[in-house]
Amino acid sequence: FSVDTRCEATMLARGLVRSAHCVGARVFSTGERKFQVLGIQQIAIGGLDKSPLSDLWTGLLGVPKVGSYQSEKENVDEDILKTGKGPFAVEIDLMQPLDANKSPKVHVPSLNHIGLWVDDIEVAVEDLSAAGVRFTPGGIRVGASGHRVAFIHPKGSEASPRSGEGVLIELVEAPEDVIEAHRS
Repeated sequence: FSVDTRCEATMLARGLVRSAHCVGARVFSTGERKFQVLGIQQIAIGGLDKSPLSDLWTGLLGVPKVGSYQSEKENVDEDILKTGKGPFAVEIDLMQPLDANKSPKVHVPSLNHIGLWVDDIEVAVEDLSAAGVRFTPGGIRVGASGHRVAFIHPKGSEASPRSGEGVLIELVEAPEDVIEAHRS
């Protein structure tokens, strides 16, 4: 047994949790999940200049642009594309920084983040935080597409060692039509 395996086995044997993940001396519950990931909501791709990205995605691949978004606070100028229909549509965000020298650096890495539909953002954040997942600063907020969002940090910390393992993951609260479509 490794230290973590012994820790997990002990916690399970004592009936303290249905499932556990131990990191060092800390134990994080991974018990029954109270929320559901419904599907991919978006893929965000960044570059210093979004023009070549737009040429590829809209010009060559034919994915239509449906909107745009700009935020000085988030240092982003983005084109919003959409492929698919209705509740199964996936957004493709083509991003460039307003200032390449400021953070966040939306162009590094080029695959900036992946967005996942969840049925209940508050429960998802609460459960994942209890399981030791690190979130980016800012908490739950309204994102570029008007839905409530929260971001799982790509790197863990001492206090919250679980992360997106190098990938920024956006949790996006799904509207009712998306929830119903994915459950039926």
